[in-house]
Amino acid sequence: MVHTLVRIVGWLLTPLVAWAASFVGAWFGAMISAGAENPMTTFWVMAIGGAITALAGAWGWLRFLRKHPRLQETLAVAPDGTPLIALEHQAPDITK
Repeated sequence: MVHTLVRIVGWLLTPLVAWAASFVGAWFGAMISAGAENPMTTFWVMAIGGAITALAGAWGWLRFLRKHPRLQETLAVAPDGTPLIALEHQAPDITK
């Protein structure tokens, strides 16, 4: 039971890291552009900051995951972060 719960949480780490990074980036973007006259400027700086940090956070997490095979084994994920159970249940490739 606990092992299954740890795996599920592990599978959700990549989107959680990206979400947390986007939140931090959006917050910093809003703080940087807080004095702007046009609210759309604040919005775009916040959105771009969130998108950049979300991509950087996901990239960093996946890079970390690729370098640690023991973590991949513990979380039961492939090096790209895909749960192994999803790979086992893929439809067969009929193009071969």
